[in-house]
Amino acid sequence: MSTPAQHKIGSGFGADSTAEDVLRGIDLTGKLAVVTGGYSGLGLETTRALTAAGARVVVPARRPDAAREALAGLDGVEVDELDLGDLESVRGFAERFLASGRTIDFLIDNAGIMACPETRVGPGWETQFATNHLGHFALVNRLWPALASGGARVVSVSSRGHHLSPVNWDDVQWTEGYDKWKAYGQSKTANALFALHLDRLGRDAGVRAFSLHPGGIMTPLQRHLPKEEMVERGWIDEQGNPLNPAGFKTPEQGAATQVWAATSPQLDGVGGLYLEDCDVAEPAPADGTWAGVRDWATDPEQAARLWALSAGLTDVDAFAGQDLS
Repeated sequence: MSTPAQHKIGSGFGADSTAEDVLRGIDLTGKLAVVTGGYSGLGLETTRALTAAGARVVVPARRPDAAREALAGLDGVEVDELDLGDLESVRGFAERFLASGRTIDFLIDNAGIMACPETRVGPGWETQFATNHLGHFALVNRLWPALASGGARVVSVSSRGHHLSPVNWDDVQWTEGYDKWKAYGQSKTANALFALHLDRLGRDAGVRAFSLHPGGIMTPLQRHLPKEEMVERGWIDEQGNPLNPAGFKTPEQGAATQVWAATSPQLDGVGGLYLEDCDVAEPAPADGTWAGVRDWATDPEQAARLWALSAGLTDVDAFAGQDLS
């Protein structure tokens, strides 16, 4: 049940692999997955791939009607309401699910927002940190009985954007000098640290956790970015078409790493790792190149510190009092 070093394992897959590729030969009949945001972008492709392999997928959605429309025609899917920026909504979804008495085999924390203007939810929390991290933190803790009984894998969708910022411990809510990209980077670092500590807490119950960079993909995640900014970054041309030099994957390729993380037998018995391109990622180079995973996203002490902070903010912790010594 140990966790190996943060280095490639030679999975046989890569950046061009699709979710269908990594599931080839894997039968998920009788398995249940929960995929947040599983009706748009990478989430939709993840739901399609999992159901095609036989799984039943629960899709919690902030816009249930839009989710049902997007998922129409897919067998084995059910939709429920969930707003990750509203802890009462998280509680409500979790209570409804637990009342069904079902276990969870895979929980993919896929939903997220990126580089949005400064907005706040709840008691003044910065929206990206609240939605991308705190909402999923509360969701996993509230669903813990169903996760533990299923020996689940929990997949936290981070991003190479974590290179933009570690956790800003002096001002986690970005109340001074808000920077939309650094705030996004912090939330993605938090996704990685969350999976790292969850894996440490949950492994004795058979629950393992991973975080990952899915790759660059043009999806509704970019909805807060002005066209001019995406042109300047070289992501699209003046007509709004994605530029291949930007290295974008298709949605089917972008969904592959999270599907691999959730289902691959190559990851049996391990966890706490940061993944990319359907393999374990290498540590980021010392020269600052945007590749691999930064050390601030794999630091166990920062992971424990973030867990304690998040438990205090959300007032939920399924592992309160657990001794990790």
